Amino acid sequence: MSSTSTEKKGRSEVASLEDPRGRILSAAGREFAEKGYETATIRDICTLASVNVAAVNYYFGDKHRLYIESVRHAYEERSRQFPLPVWADGTLPAEKLRGFVGNMLERMMGFDEPPWQVRLMLREVLHPTDACRKLVENYIQPHFTVLCNILDELTDGKESPAELRRIGLSISGQCFLYRAAGDVVGMLIPADEIKEMHNPAELANHITSYCLAALGKRVPLSVEVS
Repeated sequence: MSSTSTEKKGRSEVASLEDPRGRILSAAGREFAEKGYETATIRDICTLASVNVAAVNYYFGDKHRLYIESVRHAYEERSRQFPLPVWADGTLPAEKLRGFVGNMLERMMGFDEPPWQVRLMLREVLHPTDACRKLVENYIQPHFTVLCNILDELTDGKESPAELRRIGLSISGQCFLYRAAGDVVGMLIPADEIKEMHNPAELANHITSYCLAALGKRVPLSVEVS
């Protein structure tokens, strides 16, 4: 999608919101995601949101508070769109791992053009501000805890919490690469290969199988790549 098309879509989505506060948050999130905190201006945010500067002061107080709330709004939206997986009793830990990794990859890759929420959170992770701690506490940590619990079950409780966290970071890093360095991946790998082998479903199979093999676990047929 071209930048012009993306901008028009963004304006349309912001304009469709009736609540002025919601329009400001949506507009601010897009501006901060695209330009960063320092470069984004209240004037441009207000223009996109079709409000005056007084509205920003009324709802948020200042630019810094608006940024903090924009990051919060971003991870709350993503939590709503992609809730943590829930498994039925008796689900094998390897299948839970496959479901978790698939969910993570869909959140990061399941779109042609990453939504502003993803771009804003990625910017915050790569260039942390004081908004990052709440992002970690309320969004990243709950997901990471679920992953570590799956790994604890998968390893029959034999690994220390520190080792589980290290394994969890290894898995997360494999997923995160495709979002953070997506352009580089596109330069390294032919387009037809990306479409066939590097889509979320195939990658979830690959990363899960790779992890299970590293842990000396047999890959269940329901998880194994055909």
